[in-house]
Amino acid sequence: MRHEAHADRPAHTDTHVDTHADTHEDPHHAHRHGPAAATWSVAALATLHCLTGCAIGEVLGMVVGTAFGWGNLPTTVLAIALAFFFGYALTLRGVLRAGVGFRTAFRVALAADTLSIAVMELIDNGVIVLWPDAMDAQLDDLLFWGSLLISLVVAFVVTTPVNKWTIGRGRGHAVVHRYHH
Repeated sequence: MRHEAHADRPAHTDTHVDTHADTHEDPHHAHRHGPAAATWSVAALATLHCLTGCAIGEVLGMVVGTAFGWGNLPTTVLAIALAFFFGYALTLRGVLRAGVGFRTAFRVALAADTLSIAVMELIDNGVIVLWPDAMDAQLDDLLFWGSLLISLVVAFVVTTPVNKWTIGRGRGHAVVHRYHH
């Protein structure tokens, strides 16, 4: 979101009281608080949060597709779709707990997680595709579980600097941090 578009909008009007500190309902006021501290530990925690949702979806999709004997493409598509679903769902759950309405919480989840999940899925699936025979491994193969585990670790390592960069600019997971007190 471009914040300069709101430059002409007054902070307080007769019809709008800025209750952000109490209700967390207005995501457009985040720029007033400045970017979150973009430390490596904050970025790693944000990436770990993202990895949790991605891993749940990725593993579930791979297990379901492999168990049903689906081909590589439908299995990978299912795994990616479930990774996005569970990644967004975990963020939604936390933001909704902060008392935010569903529509706002959904927008916050999209803003916070889309780039992180996309990078994670690109790296994760790229590792599996490039790993010899990993795409053909079955559930009872060590290669299936080993390549999946290593692909998630590599995705975490690559995605952490991306999250650090976005948090430092007040975007990505920085959007979610103001809902955790």
